[in-house]
Amino acid sequence: MKQLWCAVSLLAGSLFWSSTAPAQTSASGALLQQMEQASQTLNYEFAYINVSRIGIESLRYRHAVIDNRVYAQLLQMDGPRREVIQRGGDISYFEPGLDPFSLPGQHIIDALPSLIFADFSQLASAWDFIPVGRSRIADQLCEVIRIVSRDGTRYSYVVWLDVDTKLPLRIDLLDRDGETLEQFRVISFAVDEGVRNIMQGLQKASLPPSLSVPEGEKVQLGWQPAWVPAGMKLISQSRRAIPAMNKTVESRLYSDGLFSFAINITPADKSSVTQTLRTGRRTVQTEVRNNSEITVVGELPPATAKRIADSIDLGSQR
Repeated sequence: MKQLWCAVSLLAGSLFWSSTAPAQTSASGALLQQMEQASQTLNYEFAYINVSRIGIESLRYRHAVIDNRVYAQLLQMDGPRREVIQRGGDISYFEPGLDPFSLPGQHIIDALPSLIFADFSQLASAWDFIPVGRSRIADQLCEVIRIVSRDGTRYSYVVWLDVDTKLPLRIDLLDRDGETLEQFRVISFAVDEGVRNIMQGLQKASLPPSLSVPEGEKVQLGWQPAWVPAGMKLISQSRRAIPAMNKTVESRLYSDGLFSFAINITPADKSSVTQTLRTGRRTVQTEVRNNSEITVVGELPPATAKRIADSIDLGSQR
C-alpha cells in the first residue's frame, strides 16, 4: 500500500483499436460518468488484486453511504496488516511501525486507480472514450471501454464496467506500445445492504486526529514549460529549502484529472547528470542546462517527460 507522503513528494491484452462515431464516444463517456457515480454512491465490497511489474497485491475495499456520509475501508489482505479508513472528509492510515494519523481527503487513493474518481465531463476535451465491446469479468458481463489521450502523449486505460451496477471490475493501464503496466482486477464483489451494516461500526470508531497540513508559500516562479500535454493544468507551485542538500527547489505540479507530474528545478552541481529513469508508470527525466538541474517526475511516458523538460524556459531563474 503506497504511502501518501511518497505520492505528494512526486505525487488489455490485445484489444482492437478502431475508429468510432461521435455518438458512440458520447455514449461511452456517459457510461464512465455512471461508473464514477456508482463508485461513490453504492454500498459495495471488492476483493481484488493489483498486478504490476513489481508484484501482486491482494486487497479488499468496502464502501458505504450512511446518512449522506461516505465510509470506506481499504485493507491489505496479505502480510502485515495495513489499513486505510475513510469517514467523511477524513482519511486515516494504520501502518505497522508508524503512529496512526489522519489527513483531509475526499477519496482513498492508495491502491485504487484514480480513474474510478475522475470527472469524465472535464476529461472529454482531451480524451477519447472508445467502445470495444463486451466481455466477462468475475462472472459478470461487462462493457469494455478504452480511454485514450487525443494527442498520444500519455498512457491509456481499458476499463471493464459491470453491465448492471456500472462498477469497474477491471482496469488496465497500458503504455504507448499497448503493453500492460498495471492491472486492477476484481475477483469477487457484493452490492447489498450487508456491506452498509458492516460499515456502520465506523460511525463511532475511535480514529486518530487529523494532521494539520500547512499552506505552502505562495510564490511566482521565473520559469515555465513552453509545452505540456493537452488538458494538463497547473495545480500548485512552491519554493522550499532542502537543508540536507543546501539547496532550494522550485516546483510546479500539473494534472489532467487522470495523470499528474511535477517539474522541479534546483541549482546544478558536479553530481548533476542528464538521465532517464522509469519504474512502471512513473518516469524521472533529468536535464542539466544553464547551471540548473531540471527534473520532470510523474505518470508519463519517457518521451513525453523529455519533451516537457526540453521545453522549459528558465527565464529569470538563472
